[in-house]
Amino acid sequence: MIQTKRVLAFDFGASSGRAMIGEYDGNTITLKEIHRFSNDPVVVGDTMYWDTLRLFYEIKQGMMKAKHAGGFQSIAVDTWGVDFGLLDEDGRLLENPVHYRDARTTGMLKEAFELLDETAFYEITGNQFMEINTAFQLLSLAKKRPKLLERAKTMLMTPDLFHYLLSGVKKTEYSIASTSQLLDAKKRVWSDQVLEALQLPKEIFTEIVPSGTKIGQLSKEICEELGLEPVDIIAVAGHDTQSALAAVPTEEKDFIFLSCGTWSLLGTELEEPIINQKSAEFNITNEGGYANKATFLKNIIGLWLIQESRRQWIREGEEYGFGLLEEMAKEVKPFQCFIDPDSPEFIPAGNVPRRIREYCKKTGQEVPMSPAEITRCINESLAMKYRYSLEQIAECTGKEYQSIHIVGGGVQSTLLCQMTANSCNCKVVGGPVEATVFGNIALQLVASGDIKDLSQVRKVISASSELYTYEPMDSDLWNVAYQRFRQVTSL
Repeated sequence: MIQTKRVLAFDFGASSGRAMIGEYDGNTITLKEIHRFSNDPVVVGDTMYWDTLRLFYEIKQGMMKAKHAGGFQSIAVDTWGVDFGLLDEDGRLLENPVHYRDARTTGMLKEAFELLDETAFYEITGNQFMEINTAFQLLSLAKKRPKLLERAKTMLMTPDLFHYLLSGVKKTEYSIASTSQLLDAKKRVWSDQVLEALQLPKEIFTEIVPSGTKIGQLSKEICEELGLEPVDIIAVAGHDTQSALAAVPTEEKDFIFLSCGTWSLLGTELEEPIINQKSAEFNITNEGGYANKATFLKNIIGLWLIQESRRQWIREGEEYGFGLLEEMAKEVKPFQCFIDPDSPEFIPAGNVPRRIREYCKKTGQEVPMSPAEITRCINESLAMKYRYSLEQIAECTGKEYQSIHIVGGGVQSTLLCQMTANSCNCKVVGGPVEATVFGNIALQLVASGDIKDLSQVRKVISASSELYTYEPMDSDLWNVAYQRFRQVTSL
């Protein structure tokens, strides 16, 4: 047995972050949360920012707590995709990074397609077109704030920005780069053709390194400030989806995973990207993963709909817990109404319950009034959208899939897991909840040589996790309801 190894993972979601110690004894990984904090965007004027310096303060707090909890041998950060920071010639942030939900990208897809044909754009990047993507955020700067872009000497995606603040090293990790719509998916390098077409400065983009690369050590300044020893900074799969995918506890070669959190990301793991007319028609994205894997997936609005609905009910004076909402929804008559979770009106923050009612009224359905009815509508609609996306992925790959592995926060919703099994008519395996952190920690252990490869990663995580299995029920009823879902959502 190897000596117990301890590594420190920082996992940032769209609404919170946490620092977790992973202890590996040669067989299993034990997780210990040592610091949790909110991740609150800040609106100034007409712009929504990430409070990046505050988040870096929380990273320092996490390192201090980890020191007092027994220490650690390496650090890695994973975050959401697409967002970035700009540095000046002295390596200082030009401004707080802007939130992907900011309105600055409105209309940028249309403008981008005037500069680069949509078909050619997809053939290069293989990315699902969404206005929040890095390419269109940068295009908005080029169009509206060119002087800011002129001052920028370096662009770093969010996890790479935190790694730079920790180590002073400017590198871009492969998986997070692949969320930008600026990467050549087949060559795995920044696309000169896209950068030239969008008139973006090539010199601000840094070297892309493989997931799992040791990029440097904790800086001398931070070591002195916090009383820490130098430890390795490791660029794991910086995009949280790819860290979660590494942690899917399966030995199957062909499987479907569903990383279910604020966003739902449903897809499969491939050796090479699929970029053709059919995948373009379905607007399926190709992301890069650990070991140069290609991840063929759909981005779907996920638990954001429940989270934002709950925030609205709290504003109205009704504070429901997620567990209570789920129990209430179980008592509601099924299949009363559906929404397309990805309809544009559901992306911004605000009164999601009202928008759901408006959508149902507009589409001639029963209008859900109570929180229980709204919750039931959201969960059934998500389960139906998962089936719709699964059918598209299977059509492109030509493969049949026997199971769906749900990882992330959605594992805690037994209602959604069972509905997903019912809707997709296949077995669902739920777990681990902490897939992203497990993946982050395991890939640090691969980088240090303590775990051999991705196959062993998944075996270790399977042995370290509690898994739940859901078998499909009421398939005929769900098949009929699915056809109505397709009709009312025009999918």
